[in-house]
This record gives sequence, C-alpha cells and structure tokens, in this order.
Amino acid sequence: MPGEAVTLQLGHYSGCVGAHWWGLQAAALRSPAEPAELRAAALLRFGRGPGGPETPAPRLVALELKGGVGSLRPDGAGTEPPLTWDGPVADYRDCAPGDTGSRRGDAAGDGKGNAGAARTGAAPAGAQDAPSVRLWSDYLNVHLHPKSVYVIRQYLHDGDCDCLEAFGQGESLLQDPACVEELEDRLHFYVEECDYLQGFQVLCDLHNGFSGVGAKVTELLHDEYSRKGILTWGLTPVLSAVADPQNSFYRLMNTALGIAHLSRHSSLFCPLSLSGSLGIKPEPPVAFPYIKYEASLNYHSSAILAAALDTLTAPYRLWSSQGSMMHFADSLTFSGRKVVAAWAALPFPALPGSSLPEILSAHQQDLPWKLLSSWREQKVSCCFAQSVVLRGICQEKPTSSCPGQPRSPLHRCESPEEVLQQFLHTQFPGAFSTAHVLQQPCDTRPPFPQFFSPLLTRRGFLLDKAQGYSSAGVESVPVLAALQSCPGLHSLLSGLCRELQAPSARRWSSSGTAGLEQDDFQEALEELKTLAQCYEMGFGADGSEDEADSE
Repeated sequence: MPGEAVTLQLGHYSGCVGAHWWGLQAAALRSPAEPAELRAAALLRFGRGPGGPETPAPRLVALELKGGVGSLRPDGAGTEPPLTWDGPVADYRDCAPGDTGSRRGDAAGDGKGNAGAARTGAAPAGAQDAPSVRLWSDYLNVHLHPKSVYVIRQYLHDGDCDCLEAFGQGESLLQDPACVEELEDRLHFYVEECDYLQGFQVLCDLHNGFSGVGAKVTELLHDEYSRKGILTWGLTPVLSAVADPQNSFYRLMNTALGIAHLSRHSSLFCPLSLSGSLGIKPEPPVAFPYIKYEASLNYHSSAILAAALDTLTAPYRLWSSQGSMMHFADSLTFSGRKVVAAWAALPFPALPGSSLPEILSAHQQDLPWKLLSSWREQKVSCCFAQSVVLRGICQEKPTSSCPGQPRSPLHRCESPEEVLQQFLHTQFPGAFSTAHVLQQPCDTRPPFPQFFSPLLTRRGFLLDKAQGYSSAGVESVPVLAALQSCPGLHSLLSGLCRELQAPSARRWSSSGTAGLEQDDFQEALEELKTLAQCYEMGFGADGSEDEADSE
C-alpha cells in the first residue's frame, strides 16, 4: 500500500496549479464507477468538521503573499481556519454551460464571515475566459485545514512595490527563526499523523523570489527528513513577451539559481511550464491540437499543468505500487541527473472503441506529446530513463481488429502495461523505461476550464467531424504523460548559464543578486554547469545542432 506524501505550495502560480490538482483529487472521489486505482489517502487526509460529515482535505502547507489568498479568509491565514469545515461547498455538477448564477449552496460564504471552499466566480463549462477568476482561491473547490495556508506579510502579491522578486529575498525569509518555526510546526502536524510517510511534493514558483524560499525549504526537508523522497516541481506561468529588461533578468536569475539549489536538495527536480522558453528571449507558448487555451490566464495554463502533474505522479500513488517516492526518483535520476523533463499529450488522440495496440500503432512515427519543460527542441530520439503513464484509454483485449491481418508485436502482448512497455522499447531502445496504464481518465468537469476542441466527445475521444458541445462539455480526457532524463536537458541547463554570463545581462547582476553574495552566485552557476554536463553522454549530433541554434 502506498504511503502518504505532504505537499508544499510555494508561491501564487504554484497555488494555481495546486488548486486544479486538488480539484482533480476531489473529482476522483466522486467517480465510484470503477475500483479506485489511485489511493486518495496518499495525498488527502480525512477529517470530520464540527457536526459535519467526513471531509477530505489536502495534506498541504501553502506559502502565499499578502493579498494572494483572496476568498480563503478576509484577513489571510493565522489562528483561525482559512476555510470553514462545516460551511457549504460549491457543486458544479448541475451547472449548464454559461451559467454563472446560483450553485448548490452559497459558495461565497456561510454568512458568518467564513469563506466557502469555492467561489461562484469560477469559470462555468464552456467559458473561454474568466474575468472574475484572479486568484487560485477563486476555483479551489476543496476544504483546507487550518494548518494549510501561511501568509508572508512582508511582501504583497501583484503590487507595484514590496514584491518578492529576487532569489536572495526569498532565501532571507527562511532565515527568520519565527518563519522557520511556523513552517516546521505545520510540517510536523502532518508528518506525525502519517502511518508511513513517503516524502514531500514541493510545488515552487521558479520565476520570482519564491525560488529562494524553495531553496531553503528543500534544504530544511533534506536535513530533517534525509531518508524521505523530495520531488520538486519548478513552476513558471506563461509570461508576457513584452517585459522590462531588468525584470527579465530577475526572472532568468531566479530560474537558474532555483534549478541549481532545488535540484541540490531534492530527490528529483522537474521544471514545468507552458512558456516556450525559460530564458530571456520569449518564445511562443506550448500549443495543443485539441485545446484552445488563453495563455495569459493562469486559470487556463495551470489546469493543463495540473492534469499533467496528476498523471506524472500516479506511479507512487497506485494501490498496486511496489515502490516509494524515493524509489520512483532513483529510477530516473541515476548518474547525477537530478533534473528531468516532462512531456504530455492532453488529450491523448484516440478514436473511441479502439484497442490499445491499435492506438499506439497509429503513433509509431511521431509521438503526439508536447514538452512542458521549456527548451526549443521538441523531438527526442533517445533518453537515459523515463517513467510513462497512459490513462483513460479503453483497455480492450489486445487483438487485431481485422481478421486474417498479421498481428503486430503490440497485439501479441498479454497486458496493457506490456503493450506500452513494448511500444516504449521500440521508440527508445536502450532506455530504462517504466510503464503504467490506468483505466481512470483525467476528470475535466468544472472548475476545470472547458477549452477543448469540438472534435472531442464527452470522454475526450476524437470525432470524425466537429459537433457542438453537449450540456456537460468534455467531462474527461485520456492523457499520456512522461518524465524523462534525456540529453536535451543539456541544452536547457547550459543555455541558462550562457545567458547569465552574456554581456547584456551583466549590467543587471548587481541588482539581480539582491540579498545574495557574489560568491554564492558563482557557486550556483558552476553547479548548474556541472549538472548540464551529466546529460552530455550520447548527446551526439542532435545536441550540437541544438546548441548552435541557441547561440
């Protein structure tokens, strides 16, 4: 039986991704049609509020800035619960597309000054934009425990001044004994109630000062829980292509320092973003063929990353899991390669009623996934190790649909996992691959945004021609997601180093390293270069070409 994990959300965009992720956990609990494949208690704790039923809540510690918690509580976090335990919870299941009217229950509050678990401002099904969705609390539809939200009052969210914008500022926050004591108290609360703690999931903003907060948090976790897994996800929203040069340098500095420090103290580190580039030069955001999302809306981009994250983390949350988070990380990060890249096909393109061998055979030449870890090379021909999860595809008996037709190697496999494993062996010969196939799809009912193509059925399969949305929209989609340790990461890591050392960037270095000693900065830069070298083995001509393109 898989053990429990404690999740930390560090920063506002991490809160956006987290809000959707917790919504996916809640949706899974409402889908009892099939035996549960994922153990809900791996991420959720089940408590009972005053006079109320048993309520699931994330095992979560979220650090946020003043003004960033919105409807969780009028005055942020503190001694009182950020969410009422016995108040109403918004129920979106009966809402028609475009309905912004009443929900079942008063989601905005309970009349006693306590905010409910979600607000009526969350985007309804079919909405392409959501002007009332500004903060992650606007579409959070689960209860939070009083120990969850910790507001950092020294800095403002989304203000013109007093912003947490530099790595050094974030590091300094976690050098305050009172802040460290508060964080440790919340962590101990969750850790001590676990039957078997697997480790920690850290969602951390990478582009702002929270990268410095994350550096200190992961160091604390590494020192105090050295035998537990620490899986860290560095999150970056799709940022405006028009940016002040100094702000662009801050972002580059925070990203590079964050990757160096977070990977140092984590069992595994993965940058996650739909932004086309983590460097100074902007690139178009990642495009998906069957999703039309608004890249500037955190509500949209964070939903895609949350669906990918929910799929990527499935291996250590399965009821059938044979390994812990630490084993999961070790299978991907050998030879010093602590950084991995994320890929996802959302939805995974498949015709309804097709068997798994038929579906995968249709993608022998070109995998339909997209890179979520921000470098320009979008095709990978080799990798050192990978973990691949496919969910939501009909697990019909793998037989050929045409009698008398020669059976392919995929059709001769005995189980869905064997089919996927054989497919991966063909695509990536020599790589260490683990494969999992889940019957349960990714639930996409509101508050998940309805930004899907009309070429999809309600279950996310492809149609021959476009049809109008049903009253329920797209309720679920199949997803393919993978974590890879691959040579292309050399391009990402070495490219960040080169940009930081470019003459155009040096003039901002004195302000960009605010709160950080120059020696510490140089040490982190050397660490990043050393990390990049771990991915040179087998890089070959593809790597040389990619480096030339980035000059």
